[in-house]
Amino acid sequence: MSDSSQQVTGGPGTDGRVVDTLSDGTRIKRRRLRQRACDEKDAKGKLCTGHLKRWYFFGEEIRRKYGPEAEMYRCERCKTLYLPNPEEEPRSGTLCW
Repeated sequence: MSDSSQQVTGGPGTDGRVVDTLSDGTRIKRRRLRQRACDEKDAKGKLCTGHLKRWYFFGEEIRRKYGPEAEMYRCERCKTLYLPNPEEEPRSGTLCW
């Protein structure tokens, strides 16, 4: 039985904010404060800079680990997943004036 919660270390695309790695290899990272673009690096060391969009259609593995109503963001280019920054207000609710 493999442990999928190991942090990835070493290599050009690594980051200390990696929270988890899914069984298919998708990395889950923690967003920085007010982060809107992906900061994942490819094999050449270039930034992805894809837009982070709220993602609602995640699979069963994410539901088990983070709950069915998890606030999750996904890069539109490289498909890296991001959890919200704990210092920011959740953006899950409706807007009130």
